[in-house]
Amino acid sequence: MVKQVRQVTRTRPVRAEGTSRLAAVGRAAVAGLRSLGGRTLAMIGTAVGVALAVIVTGFLLYNHGSSRPPIPATRARHYTETDACLLTDRNGINAKAAAAVWQGMQDASLTTHARVSYSSVTGEQSTANARPFLNAMLQGSCEVVLAVGGPEVKAAQEATRRYAKLGFVLVGSGSKGKTDAGNVAWVPVDDGLRSGVATAVKQAVGARG
Repeated sequence: MVKQVRQVTRTRPVRAEGTSRLAAVGRAAVAGLRSLGGRTLAMIGTAVGVALAVIVTGFLLYNHGSSRPPIPATRARHYTETDACLLTDRNGINAKAAAAVWQGMQDASLTTHARVSYSSVTGEQSTANARPFLNAMLQGSCEVVLAVGGPEVKAAQEATRRYAKLGFVLVGSGSKGKTDAGNVAWVPVDDGLRSGVATAVKQAVGARG
């Protein structure tokens, strides 16, 4: 009798090449880290932390900046070719009456778009000394001349007839009389000084517009 012997072939387990490679890389990384000193590892960790902080901060700033509403464009104020000039004493527009006159001029400028400016008389406070400062205005670009203060008003009043094409707004207790030309407006010093100046400047600018 012939015996039949079965041969059983055992299959060998297949090694996962991918797993072996990852394990080798991991062991190499661990060995590399062990070779580094503690101080070096601390420096690497600090550098990584700083880099992450910079990235996060930049991301937050970008998102915050992108959510801001657009800044509206500012409108440039356009002035006309008319200049209104104020002559004051050495105190400029710091004195009560001069300050009210200056505010009235600015109020008028909002409506007429005339340029406004002022000049102070320095040195001796007299009519004679005020004339050169006034002449600089008259010979310049001023089309409406205002004066506040005794010597300044007197000097301006003397020039009204010689400069008939200009408008004059004089601040004080005077009133339009025979000696004044038709281009003069008087504004009394009272509680309505600011509004009175604004009205007079508007009329003077409008007459020369």
